[in-house]
Amino acid sequence: MSFINDKFMLKNDTAVELYEAVKDLPIIDYHCHISPKMIAENYQFKNAFELFLGGDHYKWRQMRTNGVDEKFITGDADDFDKWMKFAETMPLLIGNPLYHWTHLELKRYFDIDEQLSPKTAKAIWDRINTCLAKDDFRVQSLIKKSNVETICTTDAPYDTLEYHRQLKDFSTKVVPAFRPDLDKINGDITERMDFFHENGCRLSDHAVDEINDEIIDKLVFLGEEYAKRGWVWQLHLGALRNNNSRMFEKLGPDVGFDSVNDFQIAEGLSKILDSLEKKDMLPKTILYTLNPKDNYVLGTMLGNFQGGGIPGKIQFGSGWWFNDQRDGMEGQMKALSNLGMIARFVGMLTDSRSFVSYTRHEYFRRILCNLLGKWVEEGEYPKDMDMLKKIAADICYYNAKEYFNF
Repeated sequence: MSFINDKFMLKNDTAVELYEAVKDLPIIDYHCHISPKMIAENYQFKNAFELFLGGDHYKWRQMRTNGVDEKFITGDADDFDKWMKFAETMPLLIGNPLYHWTHLELKRYFDIDEQLSPKTAKAIWDRINTCLAKDDFRVQSLIKKSNVETICTTDAPYDTLEYHRQLKDFSTKVVPAFRPDLDKINGDITERMDFFHENGCRLSDHAVDEINDEIIDKLVFLGEEYAKRGWVWQLHLGALRNNNSRMFEKLGPDVGFDSVNDFQIAEGLSKILDSLEKKDMLPKTILYTLNPKDNYVLGTMLGNFQGGGIPGKIQFGSGWWFNDQRDGMEGQMKALSNLGMIARFVGMLTDSRSFVSYTRHEYFRRILCNLLGKWVEEGEYPKDMDMLKKIAADICYYNAKEYFNF
């Protein structure tokens, strides 16, 4: 019997009722790193390791922590041997969100109730691989099974967007998001924005790993251009990347050697937003922080620039990366509730490279409903189920649908 049951993470009756009201809503995954090429080509995964661990640096980090040699992670070891090393690591991850995520993926996509361990690894491997050999477990089917309405990929400015064009008739809308490197912005950047816009782009995204005068000037310029086009602007603040220089030289970026940064963001962020607001050119904006010390910085900053008749124009983005777990999500949502209006929150995104990570939306919805239910059960909000279900449904789906206007 799986511990992933109907009441998983739902600690009270109100939470259970709320989750029933939102669990089947479509998914708008407005920020991710999956490959549009793999969607367009309807990629077929060759085995369980490739599906579950290919490119997943969250899992790689914990395998390294467990003493697994790199050849079984990103190296040339046999895929089954890599899977076994992952299975050896899994039972030790008590309290880590990977334990929940992995077993949600096993349950929802393959109806596997057993916990992954060295004892079950071979049987689970065989069962998954049998499924993956079928056409209805190719990438497009996985997306359809997940009830995904819209996907926003993350794309470099000089991408041809050829695969997005090939996907115009796919039942799930797949649109690009503009992700320029702030160090490489040049004179034709606005032409590239126009090209992206013509191909359905309505979001941009920036990694803001430091804030100085040069960065402020670039972001103000970009923000104004996004406002002209009616785009939503995403700023991801607070990562310290590629800390292990030896492994960076060996493997490159985005392989699990990043961490939380602690630089000061308030004054610089205020200058960026205010410079655009003075021109009445501040676009819809989503602010994410990797460092929870800045939850109250963002939670109060967004209140300075709301308005224009747009509900929740400036958003406090969902718990990101290392905060993409129960405590991080609850911390973000509590800060937003204390300082702003959680009812206007645009909710969850996967920020993932995996085609089975849509269960993170379920994880988020359960955590959200449990938090709302807790406030009700403790007498902090009336048990008005009509209003509560509306708030929960708006956060899980309808707010994003209205905000992004896809």
